[in-house]
Amino acid sequence: MKYALVFIACLTVGFLVALGVSQGGKTDGMLPIFMIGAAVAFLVNWLAFIPALIARTEKYYDLTGMITYLSVIGITSYLASPLPVRAVLVAALVSIWTLRLGSFLFSRISRDGGDSRFDEIKTNTPRFLNAWTLQGLWVLLTSAAAVAVITSKQDVPLGIWAYVGLAVWVVGFAIEVIADQQKSAFRKDYANKGKFISSGLWAWSRHPNYFGEIMLWVGIAIIAVPVLSGWQWVAMISPVFVYLLLTKVSGVPMLEAKSQKKWGDDPRYQEYVKNTPVLMMRPPKK
Repeated sequence: MKYALVFIACLTVGFLVALGVSQGGKTDGMLPIFMIGAAVAFLVNWLAFIPALIARTEKYYDLTGMITYLSVIGITSYLASPLPVRAVLVAALVSIWTLRLGSFLFSRISRDGGDSRFDEIKTNTPRFLNAWTLQGLWVLLTSAAAVAVITSKQDVPLGIWAYVGLAVWVVGFAIEVIADQQKSAFRKDYANKGKFISSGLWAWSRHPNYFGEIMLWVGIAIIAVPVLSGWQWVAMISPVFVYLLLTKVSGVPMLEAKSQKKWGDDPRYQEYVKNTPVLMMRPPKK
């Protein structure tokens, strides 16, 4: 029963967000284009779930997330064409982020051979289905501001909001990429086996990659501001959702608990935790 409730809750939240952001947006015939994009977000994941269930594997979960983002952005952009410059900009930014992160995560899971988060989930069919449904909702909510721009009927010339948003996105994207590369290089060094990373951007924050990701979605939301009105402001759920997801649900809490279990008794780790912010970045203490 609880898995059915989670499934229904995901669809309900997705529908309500899509309904709100669709108000005043472009349509394809009688159907709001944003609503079509929302349906695509779930359908791609449900289709991918079928072979994943048969093989009982999560190997293509992150790859499917990448395909879902590209499908939503691609289909809504096609249906909403011709696109103004602002829409082209956000479509490009989301696509760049998607390709980079999706390929990074897929290569990581291919190297590691699996994702331990799914060890119990994939043996329970309803729970496994919910994981794919939640990914559809994740794509819908995080891309809401970008798709709102793409499907908006308003064509507002680029101005201060766009330039500030783009700058925020660039900085956030750079932080995420650099942090991921530093951690990957650290793990590849056999001398670091069993150790925690505390150098580079990881000396500024215990989770700089998450800080960068939150920042880049804030940038997208800033770019969207001039073309939003009425219920379309629901699209601002995008950076809020990303922040809550990474800091309260599946990101920081899980990794902090895992790290505490592994290195909690290590005085060096205790010192690292004491002197390094969990998320917000600041220069390391001397």
